[in-house]
Amino acid sequence: MSLKKPNPHRKGGQCARLRRQSVTFRRLTGVSVEKFDQLLLQLEPIYAQSEVKRLNRRQATAPRQRAIGGGRNFDLPLCDRLLALLMYYRFYTSHAFVGFVFHVDARTIGRTIKGLEPLLAQIFRIPERKLKLSEQDKEEIEQLFFDATEQPTQRPKNKGEQKRHYSGKKKRHTLKHQAVTDQKGRIRAVSRAYPGRVHDKKVYDREQVDAPPDVERKGDSGYQGSDLHTPYKKPRGGTLSDEQKAHNRQHASERIEIEHSFGHMKIWAIVAHRYRNARSRHTLIFKNVAGLHNLMFANT
Repeated sequence: MSLKKPNPHRKGGQCARLRRQSVTFRRLTGVSVEKFDQLLLQLEPIYAQSEVKRLNRRQATAPRQRAIGGGRNFDLPLCDRLLALLMYYRFYTSHAFVGFVFHVDARTIGRTIKGLEPLLAQIFRIPERKLKLSEQDKEEIEQLFFDATEQPTQRPKNKGEQKRHYSGKKKRHTLKHQAVTDQKGRIRAVSRAYPGRVHDKKVYDREQVDAPPDVERKGDSGYQGSDLHTPYKKPRGGTLSDEQKAHNRQHASERIEIEHSFGHMKIWAIVAHRYRNARSRHTLIFKNVAGLHNLMFANT
């Protein structure tokens, strides 16, 4: 069974040209050439399986007429399609601009991105609630850090949705995710997207992350009242003791890992700038960027 192949008349490709310039490659994609090759190697078999499934799917109106492999060829090889997706994540520019770089139209880029995003999610496998830890992870992980991050989004048209998504903290409409990292900065879980109005503690209570009971859980002051270890809050009209201040400093020095993780993720502008895509896709995109962060920055 043969699958469709890239257009044989298209010479070379941006991927082949750009990988010769390792520094520029990382600046344009957020990943090194070596990590890109590793990701592409994992993507190829998953992509092949998805193509077989797609080409064999039943049609509602009539059975398939052409043999698998027949029909129009792809405009871009898989390597270029993955490169286009990463460049789109990195700069969050328009599909038309990315299409101009790859000599295809904006619709081709849109189909490419939507087609590859679920496949990347299969590679990264970032859970929402139940942490997937190996036996070695269970031995090495001593602490888990919880925090939420908000991303500006376009104002919803519906007034009720506007109210739900308006964040009093950010003074704008946002989407919020809770992330869980270990002491090495590896993102272990990402919650589904919540409207910006939802409080961090409420997100934590709703998610009910399933993690080993003997691992210490820590959060910032937004999680006070939960079962997480949080810093001491200065009482109204009072002061903190020297021991409490020392505890807060130690807590902040350990919890900084999750702040660094969020900072690294925002190298990819698609989770840093105002979000313009469908809100239903935000969780998928955020998890993929978390996977890219783990690929590049996590100390494993």
